[in-house]
Amino acid sequence: MPLIRRRSGPPASAALALSLALLLPMPVRAQGARAGDGVRVGVTLGGISTVGLALEYFHGHRSVDLNLGTWSFRDLSASLVVKEYFGAADVLPFVGAGLWLVAAMPSGERPGFAAVLHAPVGVDWHVGADHYLGLALNVNRALAVRRSDPEDDLPLNRRIVPLPGAYYRWSR
Repeated sequence: MPLIRRRSGPPASAALALSLALLLPMPVRAQGARAGDGVRVGVTLGGISTVGLALEYFHGHRSVDLNLGTWSFRDLSASLVVKEYFGAADVLPFVGAGLWLVAAMPSGERPGFAAVLHAPVGVDWHVGADHYLGLALNVNRALAVRRSDPEDDLPLNRRIVPLPGAYYRWSR
């Protein structure tokens, strides 16, 4: 007769993971100027484009961030990211996940397109009144590409590409 009897049902590791998920506290909600709903508009430097415009709708510590930008004024980058901010101070770390689409229109060639998985990680600093500065490391991985050169049939490079960026945002 065995000393330990096996039970039928879910494995112990699944039960442990479920227990931990239920016991972990929810993220701290926004305090002060970030409490509630709002919109922030701003400019970006680096990241998914050399220069860009940002529009962010936030509710508590979650936001939806739309960024439109360009690398060379012959292309258009558009990113839609869902972000989660952590903490309740003037400097808040954040993580996000979304999709980055790029369209390039080189002269004399067909348009090129790319779809990229986009995950920014960074900090957002409330510098006063309705002004915010931020730094992000945009972690990217290509999903699909249509190159502007029809003869270019190289396989898609699936490596992770980090792109640093900064932004200024104003809250209304």
